[in-house]
Amino acid sequence: MRKPLSIIQNIQHPIFDKYKIKVQVKRDDQIHSIISGNKWRKLKYNLTQLSSENYRGALTFGGSYSNHIHAFAYACSQQNIPCIGVIRGEERYADNFTLRWARHWGMRCHFVDRKTYRRRFDTDFIDELKQLYPDFFIIPEGGSNTHAVSGVSEVIEELNQQTDFDTLMTPVGSGGTLAGLIAGDSVVNSKQHEILGIAVLKQAEYLIDEVKALLPPSALDHKSWQLLTSFHRGGYGKFSDVDIKRIIDFNQQTGVTFEPVYSGKMILALLDLLEQGYFKKNKRIVLLHTGGLQGLGGMIEQGRLDADDWLSPVKAPETNI
Repeated sequence: MRKPLSIIQNIQHPIFDKYKIKVQVKRDDQIHSIISGNKWRKLKYNLTQLSSENYRGALTFGGSYSNHIHAFAYACSQQNIPCIGVIRGEERYADNFTLRWARHWGMRCHFVDRKTYRRRFDTDFIDELKQLYPDFFIIPEGGSNTHAVSGVSEVIEELNQQTDFDTLMTPVGSGGTLAGLIAGDSVVNSKQHEILGIAVLKQAEYLIDEVKALLPPSALDHKSWQLLTSFHRGGYGKFSDVDIKRIIDFNQQTGVTFEPVYSGKMILALLDLLEQGYFKKNKRIVLLHTGGLQGLGGMIEQGRLDADDWLSPVKAPETNI
């Protein structure tokens, strides 16, 4: 068996004692200082495929503060792969925290408006990009494709070496991570675990079909997974002052930093589900920490968060690229 890429960590909180459950965190945020969490796992086989087929470079999609864009740019720089990011937003975002790093690592940013960005899955738009950037390997938004599913599925193999658990929780943005966990559980565990995805955006019911489309045939009959769509806290990237305080308090209680866009919404969902009586006594829950802590830099830069409350990221580089 492969050696696990990240540790499993027990965490303590008074609410866990109250409801008599055990909670652990799979610390995928610690896989790498830059390509952390699910981004490392999703990019692993995508970049292997790119290298094996002799593409000139790689292209992907993301917002102007995207964790995927940030990790993708660094990963390509380390392998000397020319890379392009199709960025939702105006060129004025080019100097924000995330894109300044991406450009520092050599990414070329191709900015499009929101209407154009909504075409990112359309065949005709993909064909236009192939004309503009011939022989570039195209990776979808969030890195979510069959290569990503293969990478994320390895989480289950690692967990089997590390702990016993009943439920595995993960935040969900594009569906690739949830699909990978379901696929891994189907192969390794004969579908014995509950896989619980927490959607971080509004009106995310469509992701159920996206997840199913990504699953290999061997995982299509996995019945013990759900995507919960009512814990988005107002929409993607949205959160209230109360939400922030709850996340900060949880971070301080447990000693683990969760950010408010992805992993923090998983934490708030866990706390709410406990109060709602969702989990039975003695349940063993694992939380997959999918990284994304670089996103704190952009939110601090925008004044949405106070730097003193968080593990502050390094300052973005000065660049005139």
